[in-house]
Amino acid sequence: MKRNKIALASAAVLVAGVTVLAGCSSSGSNPKPSADTGNGNTDPKAIITASGSEPENPLIPTNTNEVGGGKILDSIFAGLAYYDGSGKLVNDMADKIEVTAPDELTVTLKKGMKFTDGSDVKADNFIKAWNYGALFSNKQLNQSWFADIEGFSAEADSELTGLKKVSDTEFTIKLTSPVAADFATRLGYSAFYPLPDVAFTDMAKFGENPIGNGPYKLAGDGAWQHDVQIDLVKNPDYKGVRKLANGGLTLKFYTSYDAAYADLLGGNLDVIDSIPDASIATFQSDLGDRAVNQPAAIFQSFTIGEWIEHFSGDEGKLRRAAMSMAIDRESITKTIFNDTRVPATDFTSPALDGYQKSLKGGDALKYDPKEAKKLWAEADKISPWSGKFEIAYNANGPHQAWVEAVANSLKNTLGIDAAGASYVDFATLRAAINAKDANGKRTFKTAARSGWQADYPGVYNFLFPLYSTGASSNDGDYTNPEVDKLLAEGASADTPADSAKKYTQVQEILVKDLPAIPLWYQNSIGGFGESVHNVKFGWNSVPLFEDITKDKTK
Repeated sequence: MKRNKIALASAAVLVAGVTVLAGCSSSGSNPKPSADTGNGNTDPKAIITASGSEPENPLIPTNTNEVGGGKILDSIFAGLAYYDGSGKLVNDMADKIEVTAPDELTVTLKKGMKFTDGSDVKADNFIKAWNYGALFSNKQLNQSWFADIEGFSAEADSELTGLKKVSDTEFTIKLTSPVAADFATRLGYSAFYPLPDVAFTDMAKFGENPIGNGPYKLAGDGAWQHDVQIDLVKNPDYKGVRKLANGGLTLKFYTSYDAAYADLLGGNLDVIDSIPDASIATFQSDLGDRAVNQPAAIFQSFTIGEWIEHFSGDEGKLRRAAMSMAIDRESITKTIFNDTRVPATDFTSPALDGYQKSLKGGDALKYDPKEAKKLWAEADKISPWSGKFEIAYNANGPHQAWVEAVANSLKNTLGIDAAGASYVDFATLRAAINAKDANGKRTFKTAARSGWQADYPGVYNFLFPLYSTGASSNDGDYTNPEVDKLLAEGASADTPADSAKKYTQVQEILVKDLPAIPLWYQNSIGGFGESVHNVKFGWNSVPLFEDITKDKTK
């Protein structure tokens, strides 16, 4: 979550036979270094401490789609490629990723790459890991990331027949549609990480103490202290392009950002990647040059499942539109967030090419209490409103103040009983949202905070995982065949301009249906301590831990 616009790799130049990625660059293009890069007194073995959150699930790449677990996976695993600080896709385990046809890619791996158990990183480690993630019966949260590969099924166990091993260092990817150019840009995401052979012996056990191939590794058995912290150390066997400037990373799992911020100010924490509500107005003066406030590829919303009473069919559309127009986004972003948020005008992010400042039908995202009351009354004619409206949120993140502000907007404008519903932490909230009954139907009965922190810098990534039928992060179980069709057409379009047109059409449908109610775009806000240097936050708002240096202890 950074700075200027990030361009999606141009589909116009990714034609048959063209090498998409060949050779490696360092992370030197990363944005915004700290003002002080050290005085030569830094310790290359120092352990960096940073704020984190307890992962929702065991650390399996194909079953992790939230930020807490994602930070860890991106540190201990290395994929075919990764996204550097500015969002550029850079080869890591791959020597080449080639688009050999509109629906086919060829991957050539670097030789000599190792997992931390000493085994080689081979083509089979990618093929087996992706097949595991795609297999229906494994019920992996990131299953839909493999949907474009030939052989994928979302309804029954099926092998990814589109993955073919050529040799230990080469494999091909055959897709079901001509989206190879866009697919190549996705390969830095954690769902596509390889797994060592030992993982498939006992995946649950592996997830508690994973063996990776990235720049960091777990410090040893028991390194993951649940609900406390995880200790990572430098992986001396990593031969990829990310160069560590420190000796390790400890992510501390805080139950509130107030405690994390207090530790930062007290010198007991090196880096924090969010600021508590109570300190939003003062953190920049508190920290000076050590404060971070920069644009980010983060979109925030709340989602109301269509299975919830009063929110299905035409009644649901009317009520969602009424609620959206009852929210004074300008006032909330100024008074609650001290201008560290920007009111949303679409479903993506200003950090991306393809962002829409003005959508057809975008008045639904503007504060209009008169129209909101009118729409609510029309919904009441279909079925009179009853009950209490709640927005669920995790208490270990800085959400209570804005949830209460939104609830008050709904209460004051629509005359309904509205409030927040607090869950102790993010993992607990996600478990509740994802819970299903014996028939596979969600049991969650309230609205919930939602949004997106980009996996890769492309508009498609803000739309497909959240709003396509059956997608991994479609919390509202929204389905619209026209949206699915346009997303597929956009991903297979001949040029970026053609893709952008399709994605704009998707958003014009979304702003009518409002499967999620857009609120605002979040800046990257955080800070760092006096003893650390070269602190940069990447395009996706995650600190670039490998670059951070720390003073020698005196």
